[in-house]
Amino acid sequence: MRDYRSVADEVAAEIRSGALKPGDRLPPQRAFARRYGIANSTATRVYQELGRRGLTVGEVGRGTFVRAAAPTDPPALGEPAGTRVDLEFNYPTVPEQPALLAGSLEGLLRADAFRAALRPVGPAGHTAAREAAADLLTRGGWRPDPARVLFAGNGRQALSAVFAALVPPGGRIGVEELTYPVVKAIVGRLGITPVPLPVDEEGLIPRALAETHRSTPLHAVYAQPVLHNPLSLTMPDPRKHELAEQLRRLDLRLVEDTIWAFLRDELPPVAALAPERTVLVDSLSKRLAPGLSLGYVVTPSPLLGDVAAALRSGGWTAQHFNLEAATRWQDEGVVRRLVRAKQRDAAARQEVAARRLTGFTVRTDPRSYHCWWQLPRPWRADTFVAAAARYGIGVPPAAAFTVGDAHAPNAVRLGLATPAPETLSTTLRTLAALARSTPDDMATD
Repeated sequence: MRDYRSVADEVAAEIRSGALKPGDRLPPQRAFARRYGIANSTATRVYQELGRRGLTVGEVGRGTFVRAAAPTDPPALGEPAGTRVDLEFNYPTVPEQPALLAGSLEGLLRADAFRAALRPVGPAGHTAAREAAADLLTRGGWRPDPARVLFAGNGRQALSAVFAALVPPGGRIGVEELTYPVVKAIVGRLGITPVPLPVDEEGLIPRALAETHRSTPLHAVYAQPVLHNPLSLTMPDPRKHELAEQLRRLDLRLVEDTIWAFLRDELPPVAALAPERTVLVDSLSKRLAPGLSLGYVVTPSPLLGDVAAALRSGGWTAQHFNLEAATRWQDEGVVRRLVRAKQRDAAARQEVAARRLTGFTVRTDPRSYHCWWQLPRPWRADTFVAAAARYGIGVPPAAAFTVGDAHAPNAVRLGLATPAPETLSTTLRTLAALARSTPDDMATD
């Protein structure tokens, strides 16, 4: 039977991601229990837990709603009351970012150019946008065919459209056993069942994929081969070749999420090895900024029509203004400059994490913006997350990334991108001191 806290973590992830928005009404508890395959009594505990976390509010006679405003957390690390250090969301910024982005928009804001940017645009954009997108997505000597590029409003919308095009309602998609929480929310809303796939130190295990597909036939596979979230794993070339061969042998499509791959742009994607089997999804949100996003889909030619239709029917097509802005940012070298700056920034933050978390079991990559922290005994992930919250630090537990009913590791993921560097250092020092104490110490504070 599923633990109520892991279900609450899934709903919390939907709220954090924006899949559930302030004011949204949660379903009645019986309907919620059916959706998640849990007992009614467990659903009651989930709703109580969400209320305890300050994420929802119940109104007598009306139901349970997502809070209209985020709850006020305790002061963080001696900072002014009301502040919170966020290691959950992971959006990198660098000092030169605003000036670079704004400078490229000046020409777009002329009346004639602005008028053109306000017109509707379809999933295929236009020739200049597809060429710019192909240049932006070029990695490790691979450049996608611009004719196979489609555009979405953001990366999540791109994933939604691709999943809808590849997997029918009631179908199954193979997903790494620890994965991006928003993917779990997306497939749940589309009526798709995620099937956990084993991973090791090199990422998704192709042999295990074949075994799972034989016992539980899949319609598609989703994976993050480079700087996997949350584990920061990167597939070496032999593993990528093995995966490409399995995809052909099993007649399966791979949805390759390359959202963090710009930090390792010397590595070609799986799409370079199996272009006919792979749908690559990426976006601008990490390279540039979440509020100025654009989603990219590079799809095999036979799937272009299906994915484009899913983008239209879901209302997930890109805005013309964003498309024009992204094209300018790429053509004028802004994207390249910001990518290089963020590569340096990620490396510097990893050095901070290495210093502050010395002596602990941490899995990461020196070029990644996140790391996976295996907590020492006697800490449990849920109690550690609650203890960190008392210091005003938001940390997601392993359960938020766990697929299905699989046992959640005793770990947390640390997103390093959002806090200022000085705040990050102080925060990690606080967490390290907390981990060296015990839950009993916290109880007596």
